[in-house]
Amino acid sequence: MSENTNKPIVKLISKPENMLRTIYTACRTCYSADSPINIYDKAEDNEKMLKLISRVISSGHYSTIEHIQVSFAISNVSRACTHQLVRHRHASFSQKSQRYVKEKGQFDYLTPPTIEKNQELKIKYDEFMGKISEFYTLLTESGIPAEDARFVLPNATSSSMVVSLNLRELIHIANLRLCTRAQDEIRLLVRLMCKELINEEPWLKPYLVPKCERLGYCDEDKSCGRMATRTN
Repeated sequence: MSENTNKPIVKLISKPENMLRTIYTACRTCYSADSPINIYDKAEDNEKMLKLISRVISSGHYSTIEHIQVSFAISNVSRACTHQLVRHRHASFSQKSQRYVKEKGQFDYLTPPTIEKNQELKIKYDEFMGKISEFYTLLTESGIPAEDARFVLPNATSSSMVVSLNLRELIHIANLRLCTRAQDEIRLLVRLMCKELINEEPWLKPYLVPKCERLGYCDEDKSCGRMATRTN
């Protein structure tokens, strides 16, 4: 059985040094005859910068935050989770390859909380993962390439990746995946990604939230009840 916990491991590994000033410069350039270089060099008042940035983002001018690129190192997430994450656009992914990295012994895997809390099913779940691991090992020891033996590995298999994306896309992902309608694991993953960045840039907290908080209403077909649904 896997010794891993079910909690994703997330680390912010790269971000611009002057994120706020960079976004402010992009915003101010659109409304100023001054050069971007001068705007950047003279920008010192954080309150002034935040006020303009808030107004511009609220107006829907999201191109100004696309200049910001952040990167995360992610591990201990299931392939089911990464399959959801890689569907998002305007992001770059470098993921542990099941073609080139051969599993040795019992592969690490994740267990959904719904199964974890059911003792009887959890035992059967672990036994099943053990059988898959045995057959995978039989395949590779019989000369089957890892790229073909991986066909038997489940969505539960643990994976790792480096993800880079611009701030606009991260806000979009947060708005969607922090919703209670999102699947539990990716919701936790995105929450940890947001927490990592907010620790460095606290001013981003109002943006890295479920979409209902930004919209002021729920636009899902089925609401969790946290916000009123949209009325026509």
